Amino acid sequence: MKIIKSLFGSEAFCMNVKHGSTTFLKVIIFLIGIAVLAVCIFLLPEAAKRDAIERPGDYSLYPLLVCAYGMCIAFSVALYQVYKLLTYIEKNNAISELSLKSLNIIKKCAFTVIFFILLAIVYLRVRAQFTGDDAAGPVSLGLLGVLATSIIAAIADVLQKPLKNILELKPKND
Repeated sequence: MKIIKSLFGSEAFCMNVKHGSTTFLKVIIFLIGIAVLAVCIFLLPEAAKRDAIERPGDYSLYPLLVCAYGMCIAFSVALYQVYKLLTYIEKNNAISELSLKSLNIIKKCAFTVIFFILLAIVYLRVRAQFTGDDAAGPVSLGLLGVLATSIIAAIADVLQKPLKNILELKPKND
């Protein structure tokens, strides 16, 4: 902060940069949320409708739809918590119990998404055994999703630990 202050001459500039960055991230989070909502409202029901027309009486798509909606709900909750976290950062309240709680919820949502992805992978593998289909493509994409979501959970955990330590030391210093 001192370096930036000496380069640009004012703390107000630093605050505007931080406010601009968090506002940009909030807009991106909002747009991602709209995309997830559009998938839930338009894309998934259309896929179910198309499958029902092509194969009447075959309900094999429904377990995948349950997993997809579960992932969308958990992802939406995580997006909302990231939005709240950005709001705390904007209000200079980043080191607080509220931030810690948001990080914990983000981590739990990541594990929930991983659970639904693994559930879908197991379903696809079992279905492939009975139908003779090759589920290698969807399974490998699911494993990439597990990897990406695991990284997000790890980042949330790494951010959570020092924040917890700081909050534990804060009452002792007061």
